[in-house]
Amino acid sequence: MLTHDDLARLRDGHPAWRLLRAANAPLIVGFLGRTFVEQNVRVLTRAELVSRLDDELYALREQLGQDAYPKSASAYVADWAGSDSAWLRLYYVDGSDEPHVDATPALERAVAWVASLQERAFVGTESRLHTLVGLLRQIVQGSDADPEHRLELLRAQQARIEEQIARAEAGEIDVLDPTGQRDRYQQFASTARELLSDFREVEVKFRALDRQMRQTIAGWDGSKGELLDELLGDRNAISESDQGRSFQAFYDFLLSADRQDELSGLLEAVHHLDAIVADDRVRRIDRDWLAAADRTQSTVRTLSDQLRRFLDDTVWLENRRVIELLRSIESSSVAARDAGPAIHGVGPEIQMELAGIRPEISLPFERPLYSPPARPQIVSAVTEAAEPAETSVLFDVDQVDHARLVGQVRAALRHRPQVSLGEILDDAPPEQGLSELMAYFGLNEDGIELVIDDTTRQRVTWTDDDLCREADIPTLLYVRPDGKDPA
Repeated sequence: MLTHDDLARLRDGHPAWRLLRAANAPLIVGFLGRTFVEQNVRVLTRAELVSRLDDELYALREQLGQDAYPKSASAYVADWAGSDSAWLRLYYVDGSDEPHVDATPALERAVAWVASLQERAFVGTESRLHTLVGLLRQIVQGSDADPEHRLELLRAQQARIEEQIARAEAGEIDVLDPTGQRDRYQQFASTARELLSDFREVEVKFRALDRQMRQTIAGWDGSKGELLDELLGDRNAISESDQGRSFQAFYDFLLSADRQDELSGLLEAVHHLDAIVADDRVRRIDRDWLAAADRTQSTVRTLSDQLRRFLDDTVWLENRRVIELLRSIESSSVAARDAGPAIHGVGPEIQMELAGIRPEISLPFERPLYSPPARPQIVSAVTEAAEPAETSVLFDVDQVDHARLVGQVRAALRHRPQVSLGEILDDAPPEQGLSELMAYFGLNEDGIELVIDDTTRQRVTWTDDDLCREADIPTLLYVRPDGKDPA
């Protein structure tokens, strides 16, 4: 629960709260909400926005009087994009010298909150209850690793599906009534708009990462490898976070042609129902999702472009430095030739110092002759078994998921410079026994260094086939090369 001080800081510092307190809040929320939020406009030139606002101000002054909103349209846009307001973002795109404008997440939150104050003619609760129960069912079933429980659930689903098939063959079909259709459509429309709002917030976080990367490159005075390790570590932290994985999964879903066709078909079928009042924005929500996701993904591509430009500039500077050194050597050689004393009056004397003038001689007969190693005498005390041994267990080897082990090590190093194997196994016990334990000794990934301390030992335990196993191994540490906290 927020305290009084937290609420006071939000009131004074959050742009969305400042917008609701502004004297021109009706103009800002109404005009910018229609321009950017309702039409899902992600980029607009500043001149076009000023032109639209000029028309809006003209209509309002005709209605409210000439004294209403005395500033010009360009002045209002400049105020709304200032650091004190932060409701609009001014920026330049590649290949254009004209400033462009986009809404900020704070503006979209304020517009959504004001829209929620309007009285709704129909408030549905059934579909939300079904959604909540479905989410709980997915959490419980998705986290249950017991195969017997999963088989019971699948058989129960199979029985329900077979019952529905039998009823459909008999002509009995359960159909949603108009109230249920409107209830679910209302929830779908609300969730779809909230998803578009979330894209702006994700894009802002990626832009902040890009800005931090540029600042790091501008002030860096170390080696190129250390800088790349730091930048790629921050990039991996973003992509491996819950937000980064969720966005990538959503983007992969949208890029699937089959799923796009299925989503378009479902939207088209829903908007042909008689009980549904069609919303033009919801009708094209799949295209708005794709455009918003592509714009967010382009911000991620900017990070890669920034790295590529840094490498190109660094290589160019290194080549330039090599050329300068070569020219300096040539100039010094010419100066030494012209300044040295003449030899027999013919030309300047060139002198140089040798590190050593004594040759090193290695005679062939000084090398020792080959001596064959002594044959070891092996005495075997193994007797032949009375019955053949069971060897099938030697070939029953589980395939260890190498990527999962690397992800566990990276997650453990996110908030500390080094971690031991025992600490990792305490948080994530081995699922495949000794084979998984040995796989930890072979990890070789960028950004992770293995340090084996033979002077100290550690004991690790795990459960395999309901038996507690224990191993005495050298101390194995995973260390970040830079030694810094990745968070």
